[in-house]
Amino acid sequence: MTVSRESSRLLDVARRAALEVRDPLREAFRSTIAVDYKVDLHDVVTEHDKRSEETITAFIMREVPDSILLGEEGGTVGNGSIQWYVDPIDGTNNFARGFAFWCVSIAAVVEGEIVAGVVYDPVSDNMFTADLDGAYLNGQRIVSSAVPQEQHATLITGYPVSRDFRLDGKRQALDDIGVLIETFSTVRRPGSAALSIAHVAAGWVDAAAGFGVNPWDVTAAILILRQARGTYLPLTLGKVDETAKDYAYPGYVAIGQGGNYPTLTGIAKNISERRQVLATGPRVTAARA
Repeated sequence: MTVSRESSRLLDVARRAALEVRDPLREAFRSTIAVDYKVDLHDVVTEHDKRSEETITAFIMREVPDSILLGEEGGTVGNGSIQWYVDPIDGTNNFARGFAFWCVSIAAVVEGEIVAGVVYDPVSDNMFTADLDGAYLNGQRIVSSAVPQEQHATLITGYPVSRDFRLDGKRQALDDIGVLIETFSTVRRPGSAALSIAHVAAGWVDAAAGFGVNPWDVTAAILILRQARGTYLPLTLGKVDETAKDYAYPGYVAIGQGGNYPTLTGIAKNISERRQVLATGPRVTAARA
């Protein structure tokens, strides 16, 4: 099978896997949802995250037995040549509180390269997809488009959160976001990295940035953005070696085609360099499988 056909096949599996959890998640959204916490009070999880990941995992393993899957909730499952990165609900805080900005993210990686990606928004029923032939929204090819200059642009970012205050210092973090607010026409904090990057790919916003993401958050969205001719700038934040795959990097800047935003990229690189100086532990050279 050619690489292109394999990419298309895996995209079809990812798309159908996302649809497997559409109805249950729609029914659960804005219902009474029990919330638990992982790392701290800012990191929530629900029974629907766990159940959806189990459904997606079972579907993928049935369709593509030669797979190893890394999910946000269940860790690593399987043993195969095709790697999958799954976030059953990216934006769980939003999902749990009834704010309609969350998604399902599924990506396939072969020999270290992303070959298929799905970011599915069940509320709007918008499905962003990409394979090696292009990027699509609900089956129609998309090309990203950003305004050329920062002062006219809209930026989506989750920065800063409490973790950023601890790592960068509250004063520095607030200074950084203050400069971005002053520079950009609009700055928004909707709370899902995958869906934010997908919005950049669709040309609905101009740029997105994050400084604490995992492979299951961004892998699918990276391919969608790049196939839509956008730019994805990975940031090590002192946590990975520069030889690591882009989807293993914990930070990023995503910019639509045509955008040139030196203030954003400058601040992002400064954040990454500051954290590099602070880093004391061992660094990894590749994404976990």
